[in-house]
Amino acid sequence: MRMLGLTSILLAAGMAFATPASAQEPVANTATPVANGSVANSAAPAVAATPAVADPTLDASGRPRTKAAPGIGQPTADAITLQTQVTPTGREAHEFHNYILLPLITAISIFVLILLVWVIFRYRRAANPTPSRTAHNTVIEIIWTLVPVLILVAIAVPSIKLLAAQFKPAPKDAITLKAIGNQWFWSYEYPDNGGIQLTANMLKEQSQVPAGTRYRTDADGPRLLATDQRVVLPVGVPIRLITTAQDVIHSWAVPAFWIKLDAVPGKLNETSFTIDKPGLYFGQCSELCGARHAYMPIAVEAVSPAEFAQWVKSKGGTMPAEVAAAAAATAAQNAAAPAAETNAAAEPAATNETAPAANAAAGNTTGK
Repeated sequence: MRMLGLTSILLAAGMAFATPASAQEPVANTATPVANGSVANSAAPAVAATPAVADPTLDASGRPRTKAAPGIGQPTADAITLQTQVTPTGREAHEFHNYILLPLITAISIFVLILLVWVIFRYRRAANPTPSRTAHNTVIEIIWTLVPVLILVAIAVPSIKLLAAQFKPAPKDAITLKAIGNQWFWSYEYPDNGGIQLTANMLKEQSQVPAGTRYRTDADGPRLLATDQRVVLPVGVPIRLITTAQDVIHSWAVPAFWIKLDAVPGKLNETSFTIDKPGLYFGQCSELCGARHAYMPIAVEAVSPAEFAQWVKSKGGTMPAEVAAAAAATAAQNAAAPAAETNAAAEPAATNETAPAANAAAGNTTGK
C-alpha cells in the first residue's frame, strides 16, 4: 500500500511537469499592474489595418466621375482649327499659328494670286502682241531674293523659341509619367510615386462585347478614344513625360497638350508640359505601328494636386514630398541616437568621478 501511494504521488508530479503549453495560460494574456493602478497587457498590441483610401476619380459604383465634354480635349465635327490648348507651350504654339503663320501664309497667297491675275490679263496675246525681250531686272531679282530671306528670319525667332520650349528639361519637382507603347495598347508607370503601374486598353462598343462586360458610353469619351484606364495627372504641376516601346515604334500624342513624342524600343525620349485646366483629354498613337494602330487611344484625366495625391494613395503609391519628409525624419533620428548614447555613457563616468570627492568630503566632516 505504501508503494502504491508513493507511485501515485510520483505519477501526479510527472503529469504536472509534462503539462502541454496549450493547456497553460498564454503569456501574452498576462496582465501587469502599472504605477497608476491601471492594468497593462504585456502582449504587443495588434496593429490596426490601414483603411483603404478611396479613388477620388471614381464614384460609388466604380464609374469615372469626370465625363467627356464635347469640344474639349477631343476632335470636333466640322472644325478647321487646332484644339483648345491647356498647356503654356500649347498656347504659345497656337498663338504662333494664329497670329504669325496663318496671316503670313494668307498674305503671300493673296499676293501671288494678284500677280498671276495681273500677268494673265496684262500680258495676254490680245493686249501684248509683241512680247518683251527683257531677260533680267536687277531690282526685281534683289527684291524677290531679299524679301523671302527676311520672312524666314522673322519666322525663325518665334519658331526656335517654341522648339526650345517643347524640349525644355523638367524641373526637379516634376511628376514623372513613363508611357510604354505595346502592340496595341499603352502601359504606364509612375516612378516618382512608388512605381504605380497601369495598363490602358480601348473601350469597345456595346455590340462588340459580351453581356455584363464594360463598354464605351458617351461619358467615357468618343468612339475609338475612350479607354478602360485613364492616366491621372495633377493640374499646375510640371509633368516629365518619358516614352519608350516594347516592340515597334509608337508615338504618344495628345493634341490639347501640344505633345507628340515618339516611343522607340530601347530608347527613352523625354519632354515636359504643365496642364492648366482640369478635365478629360484624349489622344492616339501617331506612328504607324501595325494592324491595330488605330486602336491605341490615350485618355488623360487632369485633377487638382490634392485629388492626385489621394489617387496615388488609393493605388498604393506615395508622394515625393512624403518620402522626403520621412527620409529627413529618419536622418534626424539617426543623428540624434549617437548623441543620446554618448550622453548616457557620460553620466556614469561623471558619477564615478564625483563619488570619491563626495566620500572624501564626508570623511573630513566625520573626522572633524
